[in-house]
Amino acid sequence: MSVPEQEQKGAKPRVLVVANQKGGVGKTTTAINLGTALAAVGEPTLVLDLDPQGNASTGLGIARSDRRLTTYDVLMGEAKISEAVMPTRIPGLSIVPSTVDLSGAELELIDHDRRNHILKEALTEYSVYGSNPFSYVLIDCPPSLTLLTVNAMVAADAVIVPLQCEFFALEGLSQLLKTIDLVKVNLNPALEIQGIVLTMFDKRNKLSDQVAADVRANMGEKVYRTMIPRNVRISEAPSHGLPALVYDLRCPGSQAYIKLAGELIARERAAA
Repeated sequence: MSVPEQEQKGAKPRVLVVANQKGGVGKTTTAINLGTALAAVGEPTLVLDLDPQGNASTGLGIARSDRRLTTYDVLMGEAKISEAVMPTRIPGLSIVPSTVDLSGAELELIDHDRRNHILKEALTEYSVYGSNPFSYVLIDCPPSLTLLTVNAMVAADAVIVPLQCEFFALEGLSQLLKTIDLVKVNLNPALEIQGIVLTMFDKRNKLSDQVAADVRANMGEKVYRTMIPRNVRISEAPSHGLPALVYDLRCPGSQAYIKLAGELIARERAAA
């Protein structure tokens, strides 16, 4: 569906939250490269940077001096999403950036009656009253289960879980699944797991194979077939303010994210 067609029909974008309470699992890398891959295949995508570190913003080339309005301003009610959206250098990919100010949002919102629903209400307003040119909204969460992550899950249709192929992967996953279940029972009954993506897979390491097998045995079809390999070019790309797909399209990591985007779209269409 083209952008004008989508606007005319007032279609609501699919909101997917990229979450894991454990740091260093490829969460932000997945958000920006998946967003880039979706945009590249004609699915306009908005990345919401909900991490005070602002790594998704940096990884998409948004200088800190250019982050005039941010997700902090949206949560504080000082800006609408339509006002905070910034284009990136990737056609079809936009971002609402983040700064360290966001780290104080949880304390400032603690007495707010609707503190868990602020982001959902902002996105709903944007979809209903804004031009809404996006097929997908990807929310990049902080590596912790805080009010920011809860806001993202309440606003989301589904969760994408990046999971590093390491020994404690399943232990961290079980904690996240409990949080998702709590949010589903108490705040967002429609929330589901879109998929679990195995990251930093090293085919030379037997442990990676074992972890992948264990996760698939426990989570079945929820685990994407595509695995993201451990790849130097993926690690280098953020320092250039570029997604890996732009920095080096042909590297194994970039090709994996392209396949992951195709798999995600296929799941979305099957569910619809």
